[in-house]
Amino acid sequence: MRLVVTGREGQVAMSLLEAGQGRPALEVIAIGRPELDLAKPATVIEAIAASKPDIVVSAAAYTAVDQAEDEPDLAFAVNAVGAGRVAEAARRLGVPVIHLSTDYVFDGSAPGAYLETDPTAPLGVYGASKLAGEQAVVAAGSRHLILRTAWVYSPFGKNFVKTMLRLAADRDEITVVADQWGNPTSALDIADAILHAAAMMHGDSSFTAFGIYHLAGTGETNWSGFARHILDTSRMFGGPWARVRDIATMDYPTKARRPANSRLSSAKFAEVFGWRAPDWRQSTEAVVRRAFV
Repeated sequence: MRLVVTGREGQVAMSLLEAGQGRPALEVIAIGRPELDLAKPATVIEAIAASKPDIVVSAAAYTAVDQAEDEPDLAFAVNAVGAGRVAEAARRLGVPVIHLSTDYVFDGSAPGAYLETDPTAPLGVYGASKLAGEQAVVAAGSRHLILRTAWVYSPFGKNFVKTMLRLAADRDEITVVADQWGNPTSALDIADAILHAAAMMHGDSSFTAFGIYHLAGTGETNWSGFARHILDTSRMFGGPWARVRDIATMDYPTKARRPANSRLSSAKFAEVFGWRAPDWRQSTEAVVRRAFV
């Protein structure tokens, strides 16, 4: 099975490349700029076709949440138009596409974990552009899985885990928001889930369970609780540690509003694909361990 993933440096793309190593029946190919540039739609179809995929993973995206408020045209060009063009390429080639989306399509006002059927209401440009991307994938007419995830971290790139470890190396105390809740999700787990779903689709010509799914870590916490677990784990492995002081969202103003509730129910994905992410604490420990062991 040849899996072609858009983007070379994203957390999920790099996790997929790592997961594909040593699997003779699996080839993971990452394509990105300049051959494939989602901001230049004319490059997309040719680049994907040249890679001869069995399944396309649409992982590349504009992810600068605050900067998107100042660059809405670019955010929509990449996350909406670009995503739709990736799905169109998959349709033309007659292969499925797995498109990654986000909890930011919701406004965070729900009392519990969001289901796939809950109404969307993005708070800012980034969320609106990702929702438009979902709609573009559907409109392209491809066989698709849309996987919404949240609070993604990994050993790669920039993310909350790496930020906490960096700050703890220089500070005795870190202030972290305590009134936003979600499911920390390891990109390593996302890659494992994608490979699991891709294998099912590739091996079953009668597979029809396409559509939108939520895919997030098991269990929930707030940002400050996440930070404490990261730093406690770091100290256990001899890494940096700092105290975490809770603050409110209003004490840490950002250009883009964040959902207060980013919890996603992954029950549908578990039921259809027989795969569930590990507890978020376990997955966090696995990523932190790699920084020191």
